[in-house]
Amino acid sequence: MKTRAAVLREIGRRPPFAESTPLTIEDVELDGPGPGEVLVRVVAAGLCHSDLSVADGARPRPVPMVLGHEAAGIVEALGPGVTELTEGDRVVCSYLPSCGMCAECAGGRPVLCATAQAANREARLVTGRRPFTDADGAALHQHLGVSAFAEHTVMSPRSLIKVPDDVPLEVAAVFGCAVLTGVGAVLNTADVRPGDSVAVFGLGGVGLSAVMGAALAGAWPIVAVDLVEDKLALARELGAHHTVRAGEGNEVDQIRELTGGGVQWAVEAAGSARVLELCYAALRAGGTAVAAGLPHPNQDFTVKAVTLVAEEKTVKGSYMGSAAPRRDLPRLFDLYRAGRLPVDKLLTRRNVGFDDLNEALDRLHTGTEVRQLLEPQA
Repeated sequence: MKTRAAVLREIGRRPPFAESTPLTIEDVELDGPGPGEVLVRVVAAGLCHSDLSVADGARPRPVPMVLGHEAAGIVEALGPGVTELTEGDRVVCSYLPSCGMCAECAGGRPVLCATAQAANREARLVTGRRPFTDADGAALHQHLGVSAFAEHTVMSPRSLIKVPDDVPLEVAAVFGCAVLTGVGAVLNTADVRPGDSVAVFGLGGVGLSAVMGAALAGAWPIVAVDLVEDKLALARELGAHHTVRAGEGNEVDQIRELTGGGVQWAVEAAGSARVLELCYAALRAGGTAVAAGLPHPNQDFTVKAVTLVAEEKTVKGSYMGSAAPRRDLPRLFDLYRAGRLPVDKLLTRRNVGFDDLNEALDRLHTGTEVRQLLEPQA
């Protein structure tokens, strides 16, 4: 079938992206779903910093590629052997289709699935296919098994979780990455308990979701840190008790003063090794820094080794919120439906069209938006 898609043909172009145009909008060919695959009509796709990191070369992937990994849509066709979904199902995408059989999946850590990670590195589906081809018949690579910047895409059913009928798909789209990663970093990786003090550095979709997660956990106090005043105001609305304006060089001192010596948990959601160092410095003795952002692969993180012993500090990684998507996403949808997780407030710009995508990357780069939504059918 023919479908419209945003194709990244060259990585490393510099902003302003509205001028350098890393994404080209093309009519491409999409094969129907093969065995163990599903055809999905994309209703909404969030623009995540991980998309930008591929486009600007911070996290190189094979090109040409149909970009996009955070989305929700409707199942339109099933390949042979697919029994867990039906046509018409409303679904949210997960960019790690856990196999359920490798050592990591069997050990209860599906986001570390070796099979899915290999497929994502090679920019293909877990079935081995790349279902998109361009007008010249050349294969287009798959982005994290999703490739959501398209009107339609083909995915593994292991990348899909059903969405309740009363959850708008435009809202559900951001659950698969931003919400799962941020809330999961607090509830799964950190296991924050009522009364624990938490600081969140970086207030994009992941960081603000971490603030919501800390509020759900009953953390006190919650300190939110960012460069952008509008994001700090939104963090207060979502449950932060204190906010700190970053970039003035005294963030750690302010946090220590606000919390009586430092926090028990600090979440890094900015994708910066330097910010992770600030998280570590803001901890009280016995505290833990949780790295949830993805920094450039060339960045190194440095701490004074003696503090690991003398202050019993810890640093933990959190990939996709240490989540089990099939377990956690239904729970998060229930919390949203109960008014406990106001995810709607993350959606600061909707109805982005294909022709606006490069300009939307500029807004993502400058940090002026939390979550923008591509709506291919709009």
